[in-house]
Amino acid sequence: MERFFERISAYLGDLDAAVSHGIYIVGVLLGAAAGWWVWNILVRAFRRKYEGRPFLQGDDSLFPLVRRGGHYAVVILAGAALLRRFQVPVVENLFYALLILVLASLASGLFNRILPFLEKGWVEKTRTHVDDVIVDLLKKFSGVLIYATGLILVLDIMGLNIMPFVAGAGVAGIAIGFAAKDTLSNLIAGILLIIDRPFEVGDRIEVWSAPKNSATWGDVIDVGLRATKIRTTDNIVIVIPNNEIMKRDIINYTTIREEIRVRIPVGISYESDVEKAKEIMRRISLELPWVMKDPGPKVVVKSFGDSAVNLEARVWIRDPRRRIDTISHVTDRVKEAFREEGVEIPYPKREIYLRVSGEQSGDRQGSGGSRGGGEA
Repeated sequence: MERFFERISAYLGDLDAAVSHGIYIVGVLLGAAAGWWVWNILVRAFRRKYEGRPFLQGDDSLFPLVRRGGHYAVVILAGAALLRRFQVPVVENLFYALLILVLASLASGLFNRILPFLEKGWVEKTRTHVDDVIVDLLKKFSGVLIYATGLILVLDIMGLNIMPFVAGAGVAGIAIGFAAKDTLSNLIAGILLIIDRPFEVGDRIEVWSAPKNSATWGDVIDVGLRATKIRTTDNIVIVIPNNEIMKRDIINYTTIREEIRVRIPVGISYESDVEKAKEIMRRISLELPWVMKDPGPKVVVKSFGDSAVNLEARVWIRDPRRRIDTISHVTDRVKEAFREEGVEIPYPKREIYLRVSGEQSGDRQGSGGSRGGGEA
């Protein structure tokens, strides 16, 4: 009889445990359903109130993404509650591994939805196109980084030793780095150019690798990860690897402002009127409409040469792309104006003297030497 009562008590105890588990499961499921329903109501109310805002106009995918994120949160909470109740390690690991992959998918989708807002609110308002390159990089590599991080966490949760994979990836990275060191060097240099911004698309810079007898400066038309494209004033596009650009001095004519100063050297003879020559050069400089009057052109005595007084006109212009035009105009007009005003431009001249001596006066000639002189 005593054994009979023990069996009945054990059966009732198992029945109580089963009932308790069943009630717990039903409660968790009902709570999850209620949370799911309440979250849908909140998202609909939020959408009706804020979907007309400029920040959210033109993008219908944000609200479904928010709703899905809330649903994931409900499933996570319900699953964690059930797993804590039954304590099955294998099931827990599988659940959390799946959870990480789901969260990685959600994070990737959310990040891809945020990028268009960055383009509208930040990239499109800036004058430079370099910001576009940054956003393109984020679009291409953000998903890879998020899923790779999620995969590493999943392997760790499942109890797999990820150190061999990490070590193998490190060895493979070193091998790839040696095989493509030039490409990686240009890639790193391109990222540094984007960060430092020594020039931007549209800037005019000096080109040291231009073909012989061609223009040595041009406008930046593209800043890529591997190379930078520059169109010279001869309408020649030069593609320069970013690594080469980072090794040299970068001369940027337009990075601060458009106005630059042009220096034009001119030499006059020692017998000429220096002040008169200065005034002529100032007057000729002001003939050009892009030459600034404040500060106005200035002419200084640069140095004293063997046969000339070297003057230098310093002219401020509004458009750096008219630098060569300014030099050409002033140089051409100065020669003509100096001739009209009697200002002598010296040039090397050699004089030959004939010496007659005795009977051989018709046969012998000698040269006395040479001296510098000047003639307009």
